[in-house]
Amino acid sequence: MMEEIYSKMNAKGRPFNLFGFAPLMRAAVMIPLVEIDGSVHVLFETRAHTLKRQPGEICFPGGKIDTGDASEEAAAIRETCEELGLQKEDVEIIEHLGVLIPPHASSIYSFVGKIKNYEKIVPSKDEVEEIFYVPLDFFLKQEPDTHYIRLAINPEEDFPFELIPHGKDYKWRTVRMPEFFYEYEGHIIWGLTARILLEFVTLLK
Repeated sequence: MMEEIYSKMNAKGRPFNLFGFAPLMRAAVMIPLVEIDGSVHVLFETRAHTLKRQPGEICFPGGKIDTGDASEEAAAIRETCEELGLQKEDVEIIEHLGVLIPPHASSIYSFVGKIKNYEKIVPSKDEVEEIFYVPLDFFLKQEPDTHYIRLAINPEEDFPFELIPHGKDYKWRTVRMPEFFYEYEGHIIWGLTARILLEFVTLLK
């Protein structure tokens, strides 16, 4: 049995595993970079107002990883192409940024990429209200505004309090989390998009 454990744990090609709540919804996003007049810009989307989830909010191209996607990177490229009307050859992945684990049962694989010819972009009207560009230099110089939210655990009515120490008086942990905000020419960039962006900017700094 011990040999089998070693074999399973050390299997060649065994992928890095995010377990628990995180894998319930796996998504991939891309920070798309474009060069405009010799200067690097970051492309952002405003989500279509007809969408059920987060209509009108600012985001990066991305979405749920499908079973047909060969990898998280492939999912990021596919979503970017679908939303911006591009082909695979129009997008170049620079590097994997990391995996963001937000506090709501998901894991977001983040990539930095380059749009080779941004003039070819034709946003999907079903998903994208508009696109806009912000000079990368703006984020390198501008610190985000930081505010905080508190996340508390709220057990459901049928939770078996009798099975845990102190029952209903159990001291659940409350988490204080930062929310980051960037404002650029009337556009408010916040939430997971700002968190991913800040990770990238911090890396560059």
